Amino acid sequence: MNVSLADSLKQLRLSGIVQSLDVRLQEASSNRLTHAEFLELIVQDELSLRHDRAVERRTRSARFRDQKTLEDYDWDFNPSPRRKQIFDLAAGEFVRRHTDVLLFGPPGTGKSHCGQAIGNALIRVGYSVYYRSIFDAVRDLLHDEAFDNHDRVMAKYLKPDLLILDDMGIKHLPKRSGEFLFEIIMRRHELKSTLMTSNRPLEDWGKLIGDVPAATAILDRFLQSAEIIEFKGRSYRLKQRGQDKPAKNSKNRPADDAGE
Repeated sequence: MNVSLADSLKQLRLSGIVQSLDVRLQEASSNRLTHAEFLELIVQDELSLRHDRAVERRTRSARFRDQKTLEDYDWDFNPSPRRKQIFDLAAGEFVRRHTDVLLFGPPGTGKSHCGQAIGNALIRVGYSVYYRSIFDAVRDLLHDEAFDNHDRVMAKYLKPDLLILDDMGIKHLPKRSGEFLFEIIMRRHELKSTLMTSNRPLEDWGKLIGDVPAATAILDRFLQSAEIIEFKGRSYRLKQRGQDKPAKNSKNRPADDAGE
């Protein structure tokens, strides 16, 4: 590729073609490609590079805690959730319909992994995603309200196609949390999708938020058309630490220990 052509392609911001053109020219010569076939190849190279860069930008903007995927999830360790349920969510139909999702169950059963993996899958097909733990979300809004940045910060929670609010129920939330969470859920309701994870029953949310009316209003909207998926079983974290092991057979234990 001559310098003039390279400069022209860069001015047109066709960096995908710049990177692959020499190889494609050799391929075209070796395989006697038609002009149309050659043009299709270099256009696909450009589109592929632009797609990869867009995915990278959206992934950075999502602010995932971990880069989780559905491929590295251990589906055999626990009986729930069913693989089909999660893969259906990753296909994005609920986002297209502007409905919500609740993943709930004991700590360590894979809710956060699946939530972030769903977000990653949706990013790859073009959706915008924003991930925050429930504590980070409340802290963002409490902190920035004091500096009169409430609208700017709230926009981060309202704009994405999918908002993931993780870790509901780990501990009680600060005062006024209910106000901010209700505003987020209310303003996204039937316009954008929200996925939440929780390790506490829904009836405990009023105590966790410290505002029973706000919790009731949040759940009233959030659950109106939400898909609810329960996670059951053992903790993946304990498994990874080697602590999730079956107890020894009692017949091999000393007689004095048999009643423990």
